[in-house]
Amino acid sequence: MKRAWSVGMKRVDAVVAGAGLSGLSIALALAEGGLEVAIVDRSDPRAVPAGQGDIRTTAISLSSRRLLETLGAWEAVADGAEPILDIRVTDGDSPIHMDYDHRAVGDEPMGHIVVNETLKAALLDRLAGHPGATVAEPGVVSSLAVDAASATLTLHDGRQLAGSLVIAADGRESSVRALAGLRVTRVPYRQSSIVDTIGHELPHHGLAHERFLPGGPLALLPMTGHRSALVWTESTPVADRIARLGDADFAAALLERFGESLGHLRPLGPRRVYPLEMIAAERFVADRIALVGDAAHAMHPVAGQGFNLGLRDVAVLAEVLADGVRLGLDPGSPTLLRDYQRRRRFDSATMMASTDGLVRLFSNDIGPVRAVRGLGLGIVDRIPAFKRIAIRHAMGTLGSLPRLLRGEPL
Repeated sequence: MKRAWSVGMKRVDAVVAGAGLSGLSIALALAEGGLEVAIVDRSDPRAVPAGQGDIRTTAISLSSRRLLETLGAWEAVADGAEPILDIRVTDGDSPIHMDYDHRAVGDEPMGHIVVNETLKAALLDRLAGHPGATVAEPGVVSSLAVDAASATLTLHDGRQLAGSLVIAADGRESSVRALAGLRVTRVPYRQSSIVDTIGHELPHHGLAHERFLPGGPLALLPMTGHRSALVWTESTPVADRIARLGDADFAAALLERFGESLGHLRPLGPRRVYPLEMIAAERFVADRIALVGDAAHAMHPVAGQGFNLGLRDVAVLAEVLADGVRLGLDPGSPTLLRDYQRRRRFDSATMMASTDGLVRLFSNDIGPVRAVRGLGLGIVDRIPAFKRIAIRHAMGTLGSLPRLLRGEPL
């Protein structure tokens, strides 16, 4: 991956704005598919300020793992990736629960938990030296110009990056999305998630826990060793207070809500708080612009599918562009962008609506609603066909999949 942009302006097939997980994934997928790609971010993707690293973990579904394997990025994270073999869903203190066992649909784990920084390093390593990828020196995007032949990003220092297509992978507050005039719908949840790593006395056996509480869901997701990733959602004022507790009081509050199934709990830190809202772009494309990942859609972490949804964007866009270029089409042509939007809108809207519905159904303590939830969990737990569908959905293997998600090269 070449570090510096050449003197003068060079046009590539695609300029990717944003070097987070989604941006690096689409850049690698396109480069592997034979396109020439330039990547730019406001900061050096390898430079991590002291104490400011991304402590979050990500749930990688089976289909997402296949994509990363096909792109050659999985091997570097495999040893530190903990498989999710089973998922247990509970509603507060109710004895009724729902268990998902991966063996109901085969031998593969439902997914894996990986550390974000480890996955980012693996993607960067794969891009390093790749003949189809260039990373520009860091810069803030200040303007966007689109004409009949190209889209050009101008950075704060006057440098310009031009491509047949600009891909906005610059997150929830995407500057490229705003410059392209693509509007978003925002739904504030007035909730925040506390993220931490938790050590526990007993082994987790690959079991992921999702406990719904009145303030929001509490998830403990298996990591290597006697550790789990905590994503604990509460109303924002409560989350802020809990996050400021000392370790002993924090562990006691967590044990009170989660229970003793993993024995003694202790926070390993560092601890962070992330405010939550749903963001949905009204369109995923504009003239010579495409959105992927959080720039297109950001949702509540209740289902743990946010990055997987972004990788489905990556898989479809990479397939559409690679196939189009082989046919001699312009990567930024309206035909290809319409195809990308058509293939991604329904899946994205369905996932976001179902996730939003889960949050609203379970983030309350209304008696009749609680009774209906318990009845629903009990019924679904006793119908194997429903559970197999839910397991395949979590694995990302339902429906017609693009090649990368099937583990096939572009």
